[in-house]
Amino acid sequence: MTHVYERLGIKPIINALGPATRLSGSIMPTQVADAMREASQYCVDIASLQARASQLISQHTGAEAGYVTSGAAAGLLLGTAASVTGLDPSLMNRLPDTTGMKRRVVMARSHRNFYDHAVRSVGIDLVEIGIADRYSGAGVRDAEPWEYAAAIDDNTAAVVYVAYAHTVPDLPAVVAVAHAAGVPVIVDAAGQLPPASNLRRFIEEGADLVAFSGGKAIRGPQASGILCGRRDLIEAAALQHLDMDILWDQWNPPIELIDKRHLPGAPHHGIGRPCKVGKEEIVGLLTALELFVEQDPDARRAAWLDMMKNLMDAAGEIPGVEIKLVNDPKRSEIPLVHAQIDEDICGMTALDVIRQLQDSEPSIQANPTNVREGGVGFGPMCLKEGEPEIVGHRLREILGTV
Repeated sequence: MTHVYERLGIKPIINALGPATRLSGSIMPTQVADAMREASQYCVDIASLQARASQLISQHTGAEAGYVTSGAAAGLLLGTAASVTGLDPSLMNRLPDTTGMKRRVVMARSHRNFYDHAVRSVGIDLVEIGIADRYSGAGVRDAEPWEYAAAIDDNTAAVVYVAYAHTVPDLPAVVAVAHAAGVPVIVDAAGQLPPASNLRRFIEEGADLVAFSGGKAIRGPQASGILCGRRDLIEAAALQHLDMDILWDQWNPPIELIDKRHLPGAPHHGIGRPCKVGKEEIVGLLTALELFVEQDPDARRAAWLDMMKNLMDAAGEIPGVEIKLVNDPKRSEIPLVHAQIDEDICGMTALDVIRQLQDSEPSIQANPTNVREGGVGFGPMCLKEGEPEIVGHRLREILGTV
């Protein structure tokens, strides 16, 4: 029996990198796919479905409200737009023209990344602070709380904070400075799951909005994400995302999501309208979120650890290659395998290995993060049964030991 990709003439890959968007994200549990299929067979009012999603997301995050987005980047766009306009539909209608609005968004230079394009697309002025000497090798310093305070003024709409284990300053220090000036903090936590406790952590530390990816560790639809936080900001985000092609007198949104009494009239289709999320993605995300929260983290980690050990066993001893298990539960719930390539002994670079794995049949995708230092990485999150052994054997073949 053929599968859909064979019928399309597309060859599936072995994904030892992880749930990267360019590699189509995670592998959904069958329960999620089944829920999406079931959802596709009915019509519902999307605002009502999002209102119910808000309640369920709130239960798992501790936030006042939540919203299903088409991904974490969409959450950043919607969260920024909400911070700029508040609940003023006239301002919503003008975006990305932010003339006369609070249009400055403060962000540490070391937090900048490709994804802040979503923030900038709202029409804001991105204000960088700090000198990331610890990354350039010129010193040990990075952005500090007083620099946030110095950058925030009456035209500041928000502070954007990118959460990683190595991020400084810590979030509570940034929140304290921003809130003292009445400015909300938006946290980009796209890849900060697991642990599941991070669903609540950033809200507990004072964040006003938090964006998570739905298609990574949660294993929901790839085109899904979570935005959670202050109720008024989620309301403003929803107003700039939903289909607003409806007469005011006919429009009766659920008060749990949008309180019509807050508005002089309905905004037009908002700047977030291109980030549409369907009923299938909303139901799929909610189903995946329930499964993720309910799953025993120890069992999940044990399964991942077995995969990484199987990969190492299949690779065995390879001259010129140091293969080690990166397994520190205090730093990460996800065990990894790191292969350090000695170019002089192996006769090829780490990039050569990455490319040959990629050009294999089937194609094997590995992690190139440390390729400049001679490292090739492997992760378990998107591997299926039997695939770790294929990866290990192929690594031996490439390096001439088979």
